[in-house]
Amino acid sequence: MAKKTVAAKKRNVKVDANGQLHVHSSFNNIIVSLANSEGQIISWSSAGKMGFRGSKKNTPYAAQMAAQDCAKVAFDLGLRKVKAYVKGPGNGRESAIRTVHGAGIEVTEIIDVTPLPHNGCRPPKRRRV
Repeated sequence: MAKKTVAAKKRNVKVDANGQLHVHSSFNNIIVSLANSEGQIISWSSAGKMGFRGSKKNTPYAAQMAAQDCAKVAFDLGLRKVKAYVKGPGNGRESAIRTVHGAGIEVTEIIDVTPLPHNGCRPPKRRRV
């Protein structure tokens, strides 16, 4: 007998005027998410979700498209001001923040939360191209 799959119930997230913008930018992809002041995600998007594949995912244009998609949903729900938390070394960190600001959501401050090792693991060997 086949198992019945139950669709996950969508959480009801309270949206107020202030919130958080999280930009995770790795070498391979960019993930943009907008959250309320408690940290619950209102909307999210990524370069892969927008249809970019391979090396095109880590471009400022892909970050711009992902941020635009994410900001439009959150703006319609009533988000107006955000603090931006930026993580990672990839391209498109600034373009994502600029796009969110251009979509009508005011960015009050930008905080870099990139994890830095205190000389932890040995890094991979240098590339020879």
